Amino acid sequence: MKNKATSVSFFLCLFLLAWSATAIAQIDQKQLKKHIYFLASDKMKGRGTGSKEVRKAADYVEKHFKKYGLKPQGEVGYRQSFQAKVRRVVVPDSIRQADNIIGLLDNGARKTIVIGAHYDHLGMGHQGSSRDSLGVGKIHNGADDNASGVAGLLELARHYTTNKEIEPFNILFIAFGAEELGLVGSKYFTENPTIPLSDIHWMLNMDMIGRYNPNGVAVIGYGTSSKFPLIFEGITSTIKFNLSKDGNGGSDQTSFYKKNIPVLFFHTGGHDDYHKPGDDPEKINYPDLAAILQLEIDVVNNSMKYPSMDFIWTN
Repeated sequence: MKNKATSVSFFLCLFLLAWSATAIAQIDQKQLKKHIYFLASDKMKGRGTGSKEVRKAADYVEKHFKKYGLKPQGEVGYRQSFQAKVRRVVVPDSIRQADNIIGLLDNGARKTIVIGAHYDHLGMGHQGSSRDSLGVGKIHNGADDNASGVAGLLELARHYTTNKEIEPFNILFIAFGAEELGLVGSKYFTENPTIPLSDIHWMLNMDMIGRYNPNGVAVIGYGTSSKFPLIFEGITSTIKFNLSKDGNGGSDQTSFYKKNIPVLFFHTGGHDDYHKPGDDPEKINYPDLAAILQLEIDVVNNSMKYPSMDFIWTN
């Protein structure tokens, strides 16, 4: 009897280990590296709003949305076009054309979860916001800010379109343009939504999730719905995460929060390369980036247990 119990325990442990390995394997670090090294390469010249390189980044996102079978949910195909203005510095071309890239995983559900990340950065530093006075004129690659978030967006799109499940919610994936000029893309979407805002369950934003450190990843917006404490109940991770109540912040979730939509913003914090030419792909912490995305999957999946979510104003 003892030997049989030992055998059962052994095989149970093997099963749990195999299940755990499968869960972690949902995130493909090779794909994350591929996305970040493309978006943050010197050839992309920092993806400044209005540049031909940021248009290449938009094409790259759209190509993957098509590959994953997302339904076009822009105003023309996947695109939602708008104008953004450079305000921090005086430049001759202050009005720039920009695009949000929008794709829908249509599960035929009543409610939709929005997952977003901005794909623009500072270009050569001429549009303002560079923190390196000697770096203006140099390429600001923006690997962490925000190629890391776009890589996460694409990897979550790949996961949810290939997991052979039909979730009880639709998922809308948005790559925002012109965030660095003042959250312009997300503001434009929330003022000109391509799905009714009333149909949005909640919004998840990723901005600078590539430089995990021992202090943990910040999860901002925990207080914007009474359901979030229930959603996080029982969730564990290989990384530390810190829950913050405030829904406001310097990224695109703020535009949704101001429309009374619950939000979460994942962010690994500032660093010496923030808005400087040294924000390069080799400095990204890829294993922990994958762990952050696994945490997000757990949160998204748990949120699907609740047919509706209230909104709480935290300011």
